[in-house]
Amino acid sequence: MMGAFRRVLPFSLLSLSLAQSYPTSLQWGPCNKTEVPSNVPVECSTLLVPLDYSEPKSNETLLLDLVRVPAPVKPSKGSILFNFGGPGGTARDVIGINPIVQELLALTGRQFDLIAFDPRGTSGSRIPMRCIQSETDAWNYALNTGPSNSSDVALANLWARGAITADICYRNQKKIGSLISSAFVARDMIRIVDALGEDGLLRYYGFSYGTTLGATVAAMFPDRIERMILDGVQNPHEYYHSQADIEEWTDSDKEFSAIFTSCVENREKCALAQGNNKTAAQLEQDVWNLLDTLKFHPVSIRNFLIDYSTVKGLLTQSLYDSAGWPALTLILNYVLTGQLEEIGKVLDASSVANITDIFALIARPLALTGIHCSDTMVRTEKFEDFVPVVEQMYSKSRIFGDSLVFLYATCAQWKIEPKERYTGDFNVKTKHPVLFIGNTNDGLTPLVSAKNVSSTFEGSVVLTVDGYGHSSLVAPSACTIRTTSAYWVNGTLPPDGEFCESDAPLYSGITWTDVINKYYGNGTAPVRRDISPIHKLAGPLLPPFII
Repeated sequence: MMGAFRRVLPFSLLSLSLAQSYPTSLQWGPCNKTEVPSNVPVECSTLLVPLDYSEPKSNETLLLDLVRVPAPVKPSKGSILFNFGGPGGTARDVIGINPIVQELLALTGRQFDLIAFDPRGTSGSRIPMRCIQSETDAWNYALNTGPSNSSDVALANLWARGAITADICYRNQKKIGSLISSAFVARDMIRIVDALGEDGLLRYYGFSYGTTLGATVAAMFPDRIERMILDGVQNPHEYYHSQADIEEWTDSDKEFSAIFTSCVENREKCALAQGNNKTAAQLEQDVWNLLDTLKFHPVSIRNFLIDYSTVKGLLTQSLYDSAGWPALTLILNYVLTGQLEEIGKVLDASSVANITDIFALIARPLALTGIHCSDTMVRTEKFEDFVPVVEQMYSKSRIFGDSLVFLYATCAQWKIEPKERYTGDFNVKTKHPVLFIGNTNDGLTPLVSAKNVSSTFEGSVVLTVDGYGHSSLVAPSACTIRTTSAYWVNGTLPPDGEFCESDAPLYSGITWTDVINKYYGNGTAPVRRDISPIHKLAGPLLPPFII
């Protein structure tokens, strides 16, 4: 039975061809609805690009699959390429889905075609990073990507597991692993721009890791950048040159504390604060105490084990989108008050309870690993030399510091070298200045990163959004719509220091749909909604780790 789930890797026949010339235009047509689900009209196309840009005489090619959401307002002013982060995240299965597609159309003025593709190495590409090929290895990998503080031996185990993953990937996918770097993806993007047959200039909207990809393509092709928004900014200097992305966790603990501050401020809507007079600090300490207890005394509920890793994963995932905080605090209240039957109902409804394909489960973490490890330049041979980096992460953030150690332990021991890695700086003067966006309370890509990267991009500006979570997509705001639309349509940058308030206070239930309808005249005032007890805990930028 277990063997039935094994995937056949379509590298040789399905991914590679031997054409020697490349198309100069795109032919758009109907999409495969299984691969490209959508709530709006979409069109699909393919584009042949070089498989290996470092071998100009090679006749091997790679087929890129593209999806386009046509602009509602005609005529279209051109195309905008998107990347939603990761690395390792897919885009074709996201860009046409409500509510994200309506948000993106609103933020671009509804006057541009939206285009997405699944970058090299991702599960939706023709060369996915699927180096783990046996089901036993897949389950071992899935069960060993947890937080490094889950036990006294977890850190050393993650280091050893990292060596195993690095070795398996080197043996099984050395060639593919060398062809999925961000530098190659940047070159793919320029090929797409050329094939679009517009003005030969790139318009790009990147979120999370997509900001590093954007910074990379801007540094490599500064004269090709017509418009670029980088939202939820990762520091590309660290991404390429450091053992771990330490700066990413600058505001993690601050945002985590805001979960409990907002709970107390909205006590009548927050289950965790109801029926008691506890302060935010006391509620937060209760959760830290819970984690310490579960580390040594896990709780079994039906077929599930509630332990440190389970709850820590839930907490870190919640930092992606504050819209999920009402549901999070409800679940925490269930655990803290011993309401086991209610917890069981939540677990039964979760996707974790219905895993049927272990390879699908690990697809994104493997893509994350293959791409990030290819890009980063730092390697470490000895465990004792890796420990100080982990201690830096612990020092930077209590909530997030131990969550991605599995990734960095693998990258430290990675054996596959990319055919091209971007090694230049980010002192960039683009054809048109870049607009950076950062949230005031982003626990994954802090505002300081947006400011740091902007300081090296000549003429760029940082827009600050008053939001809790990852990127401005978690903070519905008419001000953000107005600012980004003006940039896309007219090239207008906001004044330096521009600040956008969110129109969706925490626990208000106000959504992007409410704000968009009011902004574009399809409604009147935002509607307050009841908060569902089982709210989606992450926005469109899903966390890369497994919980």
